[in-house]
Amino acid sequence: MALYCGFFAGGAFLFRGSGRPQIGRLPDMPEGTGILRAHMTKEPISVGVLFSQTGVTAVMERSMLNATLFSIDEVNQAGGINGRELVPIHFDPGGDPFLYNRLANRLLIESGIRVIFGCYMSSSRKAVLRAVERRNGLLCYPAQYEGFEYSRNAIYCGAAPNQNSTQLAEYLLNHVGQRFYMVGSDYIWPRESDRIMTEMVVTHGGQVADRGYLKLDAPRSAYKKLVADIKRSRPDVIFCNFVGEGIVHFYQEFAEAGLDPKTMPIASLTTSESDIRAMGTEAGAGHITSATYFQAQSSPQNEACMKRYAARFGDDMVTNMCWEAAYFQVKIVAEAMCKSDTDEVDILRPAILGAEFDAPQGRVRIDPDNAHTHVWPKIGRARTDGQFEILSVSESAVRPDPYLANYDPNEWGGRLAIRSN
Repeated sequence: MALYCGFFAGGAFLFRGSGRPQIGRLPDMPEGTGILRAHMTKEPISVGVLFSQTGVTAVMERSMLNATLFSIDEVNQAGGINGRELVPIHFDPGGDPFLYNRLANRLLIESGIRVIFGCYMSSSRKAVLRAVERRNGLLCYPAQYEGFEYSRNAIYCGAAPNQNSTQLAEYLLNHVGQRFYMVGSDYIWPRESDRIMTEMVVTHGGQVADRGYLKLDAPRSAYKKLVADIKRSRPDVIFCNFVGEGIVHFYQEFAEAGLDPKTMPIASLTTSESDIRAMGTEAGAGHITSATYFQAQSSPQNEACMKRYAARFGDDMVTNMCWEAAYFQVKIVAEAMCKSDTDEVDILRPAILGAEFDAPQGRVRIDPDNAHTHVWPKIGRARTDGQFEILSVSESAVRPDPYLANYDPNEWGGRLAIRSN
């Protein structure tokens, strides 16, 4: 019988059989799954799962946990890893980078885990990297991030700056306006994302009107003051790098101040379908997001995946760009495990590099040179139903360039195909 483990910052609990932790719990498996699992008599392969179910980024990370467990279940339904069940061991670090590091070490040392799926914020990613680099584990990271990083112990499945920031800057300058107001949570990713966007905006004749940064745990009143300053400044667009609860607070205060996204939209790399649901569709409608995936996109792969996911979670389920990356990275790693017949990192990693998968966003590929992913950038505008109208799409998968080594400020064309609506 398989043993599933769930951990919270304040303790731990165990579930046997097909049970799941209560937070992020998957519904019961379809009929017949238990019979399939009973035939997987070889020793299981355990993997670590580090997504916070509590704390300021819980809305997004719950969806990433659900995607990971859903994908692992699909792997097991298909026969596992050459007949070996893939078993997730999950911790909830509560959004605390210190706990991410400590719990990653516990997975690697006490549980003998070699592969960890996890992290959302860059601060938590860097905390886990210290653990996997020291103990030769492998972190599979499914969030968009600021780039300028490489580790032999990481696989990056979210967008790098040349796969979301470049496209967003081009779209906004060509279709929205020239004056930007930069806002965000005060830590690594928002500051670096601001720096990259500022360089692109200024290079192409735009300007930064002002900036406003708040702590991750800033009170609601701080967002009200920031929105009041934006209202006085009257920029053409707000480039938003808030995360977690900060996204909800900022968009709600923006709407309550009577600001209109038709004349002054918020543009983001992080605001997703999950955040729109948390803030309310009236607060989110009309604002812009650059992402590699939107739930509403039409493709055979996405429609089939949404049908399977809805069968588990119901028709009102919501996915997002990080959900999608968390989903497909499990499939890529599982395929590499089947190919190499091991989870030993020094053997498994070469099998992951160069691997491809028909993900919901399109066919993705792990770049063999930098361990980032070839993905499909898109620009979307939030609708009143909480989904996104896709305004533009890349004409092909974009090769990751995490150091922006090939960025040419004189070449904007060819990145996006603008859809007529």
